[in-house]
This record gives sequence, C-alpha cells and structure tokens, in this order.
Amino acid sequence: MGDTEPQTADGKVLWHFTMSLDGFVAGPGHGMDWMTGISSRPGLIDEYVTTTGAVLGGRDGWDLFPDPGGVYGGAWKGPLFVLTHHPEDAKPADGVTFLSCDPAEAVRIGLAAAGGKNLEVFSPTIGRRLLELGLIDEIDLHIAPVLLGDGVRLYDNPGGVPIRLHRVGDGDPTLVVNVRYRPVTTAKTSAGSARSD
Repeated sequence: MGDTEPQTADGKVLWHFTMSLDGFVAGPGHGMDWMTGISSRPGLIDEYVTTTGAVLGGRDGWDLFPDPGGVYGGAWKGPLFVLTHHPEDAKPADGVTFLSCDPAEAVRIGLAAAGGKNLEVFSPTIGRRLLELGLIDEIDLHIAPVLLGDGVRLYDNPGGVPIRLHRVGDGDPTLVVNVRYRPVTTAKTSAGSARSD
C-alpha cells in the first residue's frame, strides 16, 4: 500500500489525526503517551506545518494541553481557535482565540484566518459535528500500529447512519485499504523452549 500524496494548502477544512488501529485518537483521559516511539514518513510534519493556516480545537483538548506553541512540536505558528461553551473561564493565551458560536461560524472564522491555507480540526467532537454539517473537505488519518482498547474515539455516533467516504488519490475511491501488522512481543516463545527437561 502506498502512502497518500502530500497535503496541499487549498483552503480546505481538514480533520486531521494520528489514530490507533482500533479508532482512538487519544487514550483514556485524553492521554497521548501511546504515541511515543511511533514514527512517520520523513517530511510529513513539515508538510502540515507548511499547509496549515489555522487550527480549530475543542475545550477538552485545550484544558489538558494548553500550549499554543505545541502544535507540531512547536514547528507551526499561527492562529489557534478553541470552540467552547464557556469562554469566560478559559485561561487566556497569546495566539489563542476562544470562540463561543456554532461550529459553522467557527469554520468561517478559521478559514478567514487561514489565509488560503488549510484549517485543521483537532477535535473529534467538533469534527463529527462538521461532518454532519457537510463542512469537512478531507479526513486525513495516520494509522499508528497500536491497539489502545479505550480512550477518545475519532468518530463516535451511536445510533447514527454510516458515513460513506471516498479515498483520495488514483484508483477506485471505494476500494478497501489493506493493512497488515504483527503483534510486538517482548519474548518470543518457540515450541522447543516451552518444554521442561
């Protein structure tokens, strides 16, 4: 399976996450330590730093990681918007604007600030709502070789209808993407080593 084409700065609303194979974008309590030791192709971070004009996130993520300089390890600088029902009790930070509006208005504000580059959505909840409103242009996922079993899902909509997607790139857009992994074990047991002498 080949990698996707490089991301372009086309003024898109981009729902962007690294996700575990079982669909989680954060561990329990929004934990991100599971990403330690996971690598991506060379130049991937630079690709997003270059194509991102603004970021839209949610209050839960902000309250846990209140660092506007932490996007892409500090390599990205730009306007960061946090959508919240209670902006009055948010801790102010340089470069961060707290929005209390509907998600569609937040997208309009974010795209205007992005200056023709992409607005990246870093919130599962906001992303789901924007998807329902037809405001997501692309979903960009980096599937990490890990199973978390619990945490914050990328898309959680019990009782909802399936959302059909088309894969971006050449070929049949409905084609299934095939991945194959092997579990990493700390000790390998061979048939002979289990026997007692």
